[in-house]
Amino acid sequence: MTIRRNTLLVFGAILFCLIVAVWQVGRVRAGSSSHGKTDRASALSGDNVPFAAVAEAKRADIANSLSVAGEFLPYQEIEIHAKVAGYIRKISVDIGDHVHTGQVLAVLEVPELVAELQGAGAGVRHSQQEVQRAQNEVSRAEADHAALHSNALRLKQASTARPGLIAEQELDDAEAKDRATAAQVEAAKSALAAARQQLEVSQANNSQVSAMSDYTRITAPFDGVVTWRYADTGALVQAGTSASNAQPVVKLAQVNILRLRIPVPESLAAAVHQGETANVTVKATGEHFTGKVTRFTDSLDRTTRTMQVEIDVPNEKYKLQPGMYADVVLDVQSHANVLTIPLQAIQQHDGKSQVLVVDQQNRVQPREIQTGMEDPNRAEVLGGLSAGERVIVANFDSFHAGQLVEPKLMKFEAGSSEAGGTQ
Repeated sequence: MTIRRNTLLVFGAILFCLIVAVWQVGRVRAGSSSHGKTDRASALSGDNVPFAAVAEAKRADIANSLSVAGEFLPYQEIEIHAKVAGYIRKISVDIGDHVHTGQVLAVLEVPELVAELQGAGAGVRHSQQEVQRAQNEVSRAEADHAALHSNALRLKQASTARPGLIAEQELDDAEAKDRATAAQVEAAKSALAAARQQLEVSQANNSQVSAMSDYTRITAPFDGVVTWRYADTGALVQAGTSASNAQPVVKLAQVNILRLRIPVPESLAAAVHQGETANVTVKATGEHFTGKVTRFTDSLDRTTRTMQVEIDVPNEKYKLQPGMYADVVLDVQSHANVLTIPLQAIQQHDGKSQVLVVDQQNRVQPREIQTGMEDPNRAEVLGGLSAGERVIVANFDSFHAGQLVEPKLMKFEAGSSEAGGTQ
């Protein structure tokens, strides 16, 4: 009896536990069903529908730009040397002076050059006199030849008319003198040609010395400003052509036009072309202006792997100075009227671009797109989207496919990374 009683008690306890477990499961299911109905009701009423920041795919111009610091350089800059060695008799400029083409900067004193110039002038005058003397010799020789030639002709004609009238010896002497004077004429003409050639040599020597004398006046080769002065009055300067370490007289720079030089990395070097727009900001003066690419080296610096690009900047009022730095934004590529979306809307998965599109029913749809050029804020869409479609721009992990959302349209201006309010 005791064993049977114990068995009944065990089965009773097990049955009680099963009843309690079934009751608990029923309560849980009932509560879950109640919560599900509440969620669905809330969803229909809009109380718990999450907000989604979205932007519209719209057509706009997009450019691939490069931001880099550039330096202003003089359009031309040279150190002016003396052509001849001498003492500085007068130097009429100093640093900061603006000069014009042909203006005398300094005058040299070269005593030996003065003597050479006088000697060269005397040589020209002597050669001119020699030419005159040779011309006179030609005239005299021609006159003698004419007289003897006429005499020889008359004797020959008389001998022909009356044979035996003129002795043969006399005829031979007349013809010999005729030929001798003809030779003298040719010799005089040759001497005249030699004298004229010597005159040309003397004149060339005089021109050379005169030109060297002109180099005693050091002049400005272009309009510019004197940026440095190396010598003073009385200083001895060496000819720049004869001494490798010759000291210059002044340094001159053309600054009414400046070269703005910027380094372009090799990844964008091939995209640079003449005439492309560059936005320039000079922090030192607060100026902002637009320039054009004027020239570039078309080759890379092997040390920096960059290509030097230059922009000519007019500087008539001299507000800019060589050595100043400027921030340059260079548009190296541009596409007009293309479909764009903010960069914030694009996700990368396995090398593919994907966006979350909010459809007309405000449901989230993941979609793969093809992108093209990018600027700092927007990307060109080549396929996968149409103009006017809305894409989510933030909190991607909070959304899933098919989810109902309440879109909040954000305003993204091309070229700006800041979002505005709703539209």
